Amino acid sequence: MYTASTTKMSVRTITMAALLSAISYILAFLEFPVPLSPSFARMDFSDFPALIGAFAFGPIIGVLIELIKNALQLLSTSTGGIGELANFLMGASFVFTAGALYEQHKTKRMAWIAGITGSIAMGAVAAITNYFILLPLFEQFMPLEQLIASFGEFLPFIRTKLDVVLYNAFPFNLIKGLIISVVTMLVYKRLRSVLKGTV
Repeated sequence: MYTASTTKMSVRTITMAALLSAISYILAFLEFPVPLSPSFARMDFSDFPALIGAFAFGPIIGVLIELIKNALQLLSTSTGGIGELANFLMGASFVFTAGALYEQHKTKRMAWIAGITGSIAMGAVAAITNYFILLPLFEQFMPLEQLIASFGEFLPFIRTKLDVVLYNAFPFNLIKGLIISVVTMLVYKRLRSVLKGTV
């Protein structure tokens, strides 16, 4: 049975998800170079609003925010949607894993466990998507040997495509997830009441 409070909560959840999606979309344009990587390797912190949404409203909302962000990015894509697909898979794995764990036990300890586990999941999916999607995409613009060599200039032990994902894509996405998780831990308690309208 639906009640007025249930309807109000549903409308608020949708509204907050839309707001967080818009913030996520904007943050996607604020890219930073990845340390020890070629100039074309960039990262952003657009997964931060999605993680906030996943913690506040559940893992499905976090994934929805990732989906909306990447759908909006399709309007100005330069990769034919492949880059957006890869970004969605990485971000969704992060926020769904973390959100699902946190939803089970909403404690500070579990929030840390959720952030760490979600970061590992994102690192693993980043390795897979880079190996099978992003690196093959870049091969359209640069030969694979030259692509690998561009990473090898920073990390000499990178000599193969697998080395690129193991020593670059995985660790930096893992670190990215951990940074986002730490920031989320610092601000989530303050934002939760605002998002849920309990202030």
